[in-house]
Amino acid sequence: MPSTAGEFVSERFDYDRGRQVTAYVPPHPPEAVVFAGDGQLLARWGRDLEAADVPPTLIVGVHRSADEAERLHEYSPGFDPERFAAHEAFFVKDVRTWAQSRFGLAMPAARTAVCGVSASGELALALGLRHPDIYGAVFCTSPGGGFHPSVTRPSSLPRAYFVAGTLEPFFHENASRWATAFREAGADVLMTERVGSHGDAFWREELPLMVAWAFGG
Repeated sequence: MPSTAGEFVSERFDYDRGRQVTAYVPPHPPEAVVFAGDGQLLARWGRDLEAADVPPTLIVGVHRSADEAERLHEYSPGFDPERFAAHEAFFVKDVRTWAQSRFGLAMPAARTAVCGVSASGELALALGLRHPDIYGAVFCTSPGGGFHPSVTRPSSLPRAYFVAGTLEPFFHENASRWATAFREAGADVLMTERVGSHGDAFWREELPLMVAWAFGG
């Protein structure tokens, strides 16, 4: 009888003296994939998808740096462009190649999302804007304020799902500003607000809703 529970697979890469990636592998063949920053946190939320009415979804979580300043520099292109570019290459090329090889998975952009919370929400935005041919959807929760919408927008935009808490005004404002920018550029956008503050459980509870919105359910 097939298992009804997914499993976790981890790999350590040479990047940054050894950076770990953790993947949640659903119990049935994946029909979609979500690449996530803050991976030691977000990959574990994949288990929540098992009880949700969503397609089997692989979550590939790239762990963050233990140094908070380095984390911000990797996640937002505005602080240290060189550091951001190195992490971008690792995330977009190395990790994606590993996922394709390790799990025999090569999803089109329409079945691929990039996800983040707080600072990694900025990473999801940056990578979604830079690589809409790879990530067809952005899941952005309570984004920080180091990365701002540009006056010059790319010709192609991913779909975007934003969520923020009513008790985190700074992050709520950032999410709303980004949602407006995407919407004015003609993108498919959903902006949701929840009662909660920064780091509340609504981040985790939103993941099945995001997956259902992007990939069906």
